[in-house]
Amino acid sequence: MKDDKKLVEEITSMHEDFAKWYTDVVLKADLVDYSSVGGCIIFRPYGYSIWENIQRELNRRFKETGHENVYMPLFIPESLLQKEKDHVEGFAPEVAWITHGGSEELTERLCVRPTSETLFCDHYSKIIHSYRDLPKLYNQWCSVVRWEKTTRPFLRTREFLWQEGHTAHATAEEAQEETIRMLNIYAEFCENVLAIPVVKGRKTEREKFAGAHATFTIESLMHDGKALQCGTSHNFGDGFAKAFDIQYTDKNNQLQYVHQTSWGVSTRLIGAIIMVHGDDSGLVLPPNAAPIQLVIVPIAQHKPGVLEKAREISGRLSGICRLKLDDSDKMPGWKFSEYEMKGIPLRLEIGPKDIENNQVVLVRRDNRQKEIVSMDDLENAIPRVLADIQKGLLEKARAMLKDKTYSAKTFAEFEKIINETPGFIKAMWCGSSECEETVKEKTGATARCIPFEQEELSQKCFCCGKEARHMVYWGKAY
Repeated sequence: MKDDKKLVEEITSMHEDFAKWYTDVVLKADLVDYSSVGGCIIFRPYGYSIWENIQRELNRRFKETGHENVYMPLFIPESLLQKEKDHVEGFAPEVAWITHGGSEELTERLCVRPTSETLFCDHYSKIIHSYRDLPKLYNQWCSVVRWEKTTRPFLRTREFLWQEGHTAHATAEEAQEETIRMLNIYAEFCENVLAIPVVKGRKTEREKFAGAHATFTIESLMHDGKALQCGTSHNFGDGFAKAFDIQYTDKNNQLQYVHQTSWGVSTRLIGAIIMVHGDDSGLVLPPNAAPIQLVIVPIAQHKPGVLEKAREISGRLSGICRLKLDDSDKMPGWKFSEYEMKGIPLRLEIGPKDIENNQVVLVRRDNRQKEIVSMDDLENAIPRVLADIQKGLLEKARAMLKDKTYSAKTFAEFEKIINETPGFIKAMWCGSSECEETVKEKTGATARCIPFEQEELSQKCFCCGKEARHMVYWGKAY
């Protein structure tokens, strides 16, 4: 088999139709199925196991930084949602309402949570009394509902899985420190586990979370040049605290309002993995996120000793990586195609001749390179190759991000880039929402973030020509 041979023919090429390619991958790699509930998906075991790995890795990071997991109710009384004006206005178009319990009409409507700020605030107002009660570092894993009009698996569904952290602090400085700390945890996780490089920065006033003092984001770039917001961290200041009367007595016996944060990532990250690393043969999973890191495929397994040796190797390696031994009676070629589609990082082939020579063949999913390895060296070789795949995927994604990041000094340059070579566009901005609206109306691009790492590309706003205040990453987004 040539290294560049496409094993999976039934996937639409991403260069022909990226949206169709994406749908083909999520369905044919057995990640999801469509549900009879409009706009909702069924997570199949393989897709859900990727989310479980994301949960495990993030949960460890959260707990290492002192956060505790809690769980809030699914329903929010309308009166509670109405307490923070900007917040409710921001979510009103997406809220699903419950009006009846059984056959009886409710005296007050309940919304199915689109996010849980109001529930946490109501709880904090009851349990925070003194500076000794602070900080409160809470997180919950749950699902939320937002009544989206246009849906796509993982990227935008009416019900989706996520985590939402909600913390309360004594001072504005502590809240800001927490906001940035969690953003940095997300960025480190995306790079080291998902092999996805991100741009860190602050959202514009127009793009920030409803009710927040400031929103910070990590933005990534997909194969098709569109941006994807992978995670956000919000500094709420004391706005929610004043709306919900969350006060504490400080060390001087004075009443003070707490300062709060909220931060979250969702199953959208699985969509990011697909669109950053995938190819025309299906998924390409980074080993650190893969449910199965190594699949063992016996060759000519009907011959004496082959299955026994494959099982022996499986037992030896079970403590070293997440693996699967496929001893089914399907043909090896079918298995190769199946596991290529599913993006399993590494395949181990073993047949009669390999046993004779005390060796196995390792085949990488990322570049299909083959390596013959002694059976005596597998405990060293497998971790080495998996680490190299992880590193290679991150380097490849960084190169793509660099290649698809452009600069524009004028609106004409901006339009030409966004229409001909989609990607991130760095351009100077005056800070006005009018320019943001003009850019969106004329090009479909939005301000993705004001990056922490600023550059002075010029002194004038690319849109209006007035004095520039920030360099901004712009792009079309999912």
